[in-house]
Amino acid sequence: GVNILAACPSPPYCIQSGTSMASPHLSGIAALLRKAHGNWSPAAIKSAIMTTADVLDLQGKPIADYTGLPANGFAMGAGHVNPTRAADPGLVYDLGFDDYAHYLCTLGYTSRQIEVVAGRPVDCSKPVAAENLNYPSLAAQMGSQQQQRALTRTVKNVGEERSVYKAQVVPPDGVTVRVVPDTLTFTPSVKELRFEVRLVREEPAAAFSFGMLRWVSSHHVVSSPISVLFANVRPNSHDELLPSLQHEKPTASL
Repeated sequence: GVNILAACPSPPYCIQSGTSMASPHLSGIAALLRKAHGNWSPAAIKSAIMTTADVLDLQGKPIADYTGLPANGFAMGAGHVNPTRAADPGLVYDLGFDDYAHYLCTLGYTSRQIEVVAGRPVDCSKPVAAENLNYPSLAAQMGSQQQQRALTRTVKNVGEERSVYKAQVVPPDGVTVRVVPDTLTFTPSVKELRFEVRLVREEPAAAFSFGMLRWVSSHHVVSSPISVLFANVRPNSHDELLPSLQHEKPTASL
């Protein structure tokens, strides 16, 4: 939250910054979405806000970070919120109790420890790796011995009952990206579909690299940022962390 228009006793308005200024705006947007979609979970609301965010400013230029250079995923996350589009996201990445419980299993907690907090039985025989938690963003670490990674996601159709989405990818530098399947077809009887994002390491130029996955239909664009950490590459400067995302044309996945 930088230079947020805020209400003040005197004068009638002022400009303030900080997470404490950003949080109430996001909370207000979440409340409006909850009212419009009473059956959406908190995860679905979060997904709608993230996947419809803007990565370009009002002049159509890349959103800048505090140095004036194009912001990367660390500086702006998924982008600048767009409440109007968030009310009609097309697809959402949803999460429930079992997803979070199985994720805690991956962190080393036992079923008993999680049950004490959750107040219900938990089965840790099917843990969910951090990179496969059904977030509306994608992140992976690739070392010298990790040439390939596969991330899985499930999306729920909350738009037109009959719709077709095609994958478009802006790959992070140093990685080739393939989405399988690269087309999602929803019908009245098919409301959720699963897909896999396959990453293959090439020759990274920086320790961190950023890209974007977009599911595009005739009415919606559902965007998810991609972040990759190359564990054996040492960052040398701020410039190394800048994304090429805004300067490349989206390409359909192979």
